[in-house]
Amino acid sequence: MNPTAQEPLDPRDRPARLTVGVVGAGRVGPALAASLRLAGHRPVAVSGVSDASVRRAAALLPDIPIVTPAEVLARADLVLLTVPDDALPGLVDGLAETGAVRPGQLLVHTSGRYGAKVLDPALRVGALPLALHPAMTFTGTSVDVQRLAGCSFGVTAPEELRLAAEALVIEMGGEPEWIAEESRPLYHAALALGANHLVTLVAQSMELLRTAGVEAPDRMLGPLLGAALDNALRSGDAALTGPVARGDAGTVAAHVAELRTHAPGAVAGYLAMARTTADRALAHGLLKPELAEDLLDVLAGGDALGDARGDGAGDSR
Repeated sequence: MNPTAQEPLDPRDRPARLTVGVVGAGRVGPALAASLRLAGHRPVAVSGVSDASVRRAAALLPDIPIVTPAEVLARADLVLLTVPDDALPGLVDGLAETGAVRPGQLLVHTSGRYGAKVLDPALRVGALPLALHPAMTFTGTSVDVQRLAGCSFGVTAPEELRLAAEALVIEMGGEPEWIAEESRPLYHAALALGANHLVTLVAQSMELLRTAGVEAPDRMLGPLLGAALDNALRSGDAALTGPVARGDAGTVAAHVAELRTHAPGAVAGYLAMARTTADRALAHGLLKPELAEDLLDVLAGGDALGDARGDGAGDSR
């Protein structure tokens, strides 16, 4: 093996291998193009409509012209289609029907929902379809390029393009994970359940802490949530703690009563997550069956148990 094969190279010391274009300068496309530039490829064109898109492109891809989507395809060997999921099928149809797609052109979309089949209209006119979804949240700033290091990508492509797809991911610093075409919606649902809902839960938790008088909820939650995430990734359901996993029905009833008073919009989410937590704790043997009945009554009827036992039902903890 070449002893220098793993040494980082200055992109200026090697020729650009592919010209790269971005259709949809949201938070993802410019970051991926900037990462590909570090790997020796050459961004040549970006399309973007909003002021925010233009600013992102200018920050991450300076001096790269902003042009129409058709012009991006005319200039680039590798085109990143980084538009919202719902807009992707129509975009692909339009590009194929108008003759913008060239035979042999690599078309890469970054949608988690779709596999390679959404690119079939372009495939029929000779394009090479790849679905490369980075399992990462993006800010639209240069920090995103750094976060791609070690990021997993959900990869779906025709078998003959699998090596090319995986090579591109590795060049961006990512780790390819092969996802079957039929599994893409489930794969994407799993990521949304974990990452998107996590943001909602954390934001709600910070709001409630502020209401309770905590001046720096982010500082309070940081160590707690970091430890909880680490434990969950290491141990799964065995990491469950708290009143639901313990079967503390009175405490849960008190929680629900407080939420109804101070944050009624959070009640439905609390009950839904508590029910799911109870089910998993029972299945894993953490929640004792004899304690589960009262707990499930609370979760079925909101704060009914607290009302029945008096205002002090949850005061023991």
